[in-house]
Amino acid sequence: MPKWSYKGKEYEIDEEGYLQDWQEWEEGMAPELAGQDEITLDEKHWEIIKWLREYFIKFQIAPPIKMLVKEMGKRFGPEKANTKYLYELFPGGPAKQACRYAGLPKPTGCV
Repeated sequence: MPKWSYKGKEYEIDEEGYLQDWQEWEEGMAPELAGQDEITLDEKHWEIIKWLREYFIKFQIAPPIKMLVKEMGKRFGPEKANTKYLYELFPGGPAKQACRYAGLPKPTGCV
């Protein structure tokens, strides 16, 4: 199992960089993970990252992109509930990339 080092501690990750234990995640990990993709997180990114963690805690599943878009509309309004907006923030795949930064498992249905 691959390892990732953060603040002097090693964490188990899978071959795609997802933490194996979502409960070990700390907020400071997200900017480091995003930096690996040359992305600087701002409040728009954090809005989604924090929402994804809340969703995962409630339902014990990371939402696929269609569910993410639908739920974003309910929570943040129609201007943020579209794939164009989400791909601008997370060009590597909104559900996939945002879940990795949030320390969550890869969403079901993502390749």
